[in-house]
Amino acid sequence: MDPRSKAQDVMRCDLCETAVVQMHCDTCLVNLCKACDIASDVQNRMSQLEKEYGDLSTAITKHGEDWHREIDKLVKKLKAEADEMKRKQLKILQKHLDEIHKKIADIKCKINSIESLLDSQVKKLLDEPEIVTTIETGYRQHYTVACLSNEKIWTGGDSTINLYSINQGSLLKSITTRSEYTPEDIAVAKSGDLIYVDNSDRTLNIFKSEKIEVIRLQSWIPCGVCGTSSFDLLVIMYSADYQQSKVVRYFGSTEKQTIQFDDKGKALLSPWPYYARITENRNLDICVADKEAMAIVVVNQAGKLKFRYTGHTPAPKNQPFSPRGITTDSQSYILTADYSNDCVHIIDKDGQFLRYIDCGLSDPWGLCIDTNDNLFVAQWRSSRARAVVVLNQAGKLPVDASASIKWRHSFEYIRDTDSKRSIQWHLFPNVLLKTVKHVMF
Repeated sequence: MDPRSKAQDVMRCDLCETAVVQMHCDTCLVNLCKACDIASDVQNRMSQLEKEYGDLSTAITKHGEDWHREIDKLVKKLKAEADEMKRKQLKILQKHLDEIHKKIADIKCKINSIESLLDSQVKKLLDEPEIVTTIETGYRQHYTVACLSNEKIWTGGDSTINLYSINQGSLLKSITTRSEYTPEDIAVAKSGDLIYVDNSDRTLNIFKSEKIEVIRLQSWIPCGVCGTSSFDLLVIMYSADYQQSKVVRYFGSTEKQTIQFDDKGKALLSPWPYYARITENRNLDICVADKEAMAIVVVNQAGKLKFRYTGHTPAPKNQPFSPRGITTDSQSYILTADYSNDCVHIIDKDGQFLRYIDCGLSDPWGLCIDTNDNLFVAQWRSSRARAVVVLNQAGKLPVDASASIKWRHSFEYIRDTDSKRSIQWHLFPNVLLKTVKHVMF
């Protein structure tokens, strides 16, 4: 058919294929009607949105992965820092724990040492004292005794002061007091010089190089004296009107210190401590046996009151405490003669009662201890100055020594199988003891 005479076909929409073409896209080479043009646009937009949101999702996923990597790094860093802190703290705590274990071991070692020491030293203190020698002095009244050395001892009574050989009991020297009255007290100075007080003429007398140096006290009357580790002299004295008393420290004839009142202004000693005796302890405390106050008064080196000891009950004869002589040993224990109960009290440096020495004494008065802790006792109405030792081999401990710090006052009787005799043990309260090997009375 001739194309010119044939009916011509209309161009249709490539999408719907029914509507007449109204638009042609030169880029896509697509023929569209208006309706398909709008739908195509929506579809294009939807495709575009799909693509854009897909890109966004991909970007978010990528950011998430990046963040996870950063978080993982941060977590690893924090864990590493925490592990390091833990390691350091554990190291410190382990060090402390090791130190604690070491200290515990040291404490256990010390406890074992103390128990061992206690075992041996308690036994020594509990051993019964024994009279090892007796010196006949010939005095009618025997007040005082002072150790010159471990071999020689001064004794005072009547109007003379005698020097005896301890081992032989022989008289080595005799000094008559200037006043020819009984010396109230005697002592040996750090220099080895003999000192005696004479209350009849109110003097302090120093026997040096066969000569007597005299210190006159004018309105005060001396009654007790001792030498000190610093070469001073301590003198107890009371006023001529018997209204006050004090302790004075001398260096030569110079007064260095006066001790009279406590912190509250109260007198430390009785107004008239007639038979008072004094000694310096190893810890430099000043110890006074004040008969009138019925007390041992202890002050420190500066004169500050530490304690008063007024006796212990039950006493051997159940009589009031009546202290006379006083001395101290190498462990700073304080020993005082109890005249009324015929015994010697032993207390520690803090005033804690340890035990009695009660072995047949009669009217004990003066006391002194030599460098071997042998204790000497002057008996007032006896002509004998007795030296008594604590045995270090007698009997067995009545109870386990490790429990000794819990002991209360009690008595135990143990049979000594060697000597076939009974030994009386006097236990003591709550005390941790050191070496004791007194010569006791």
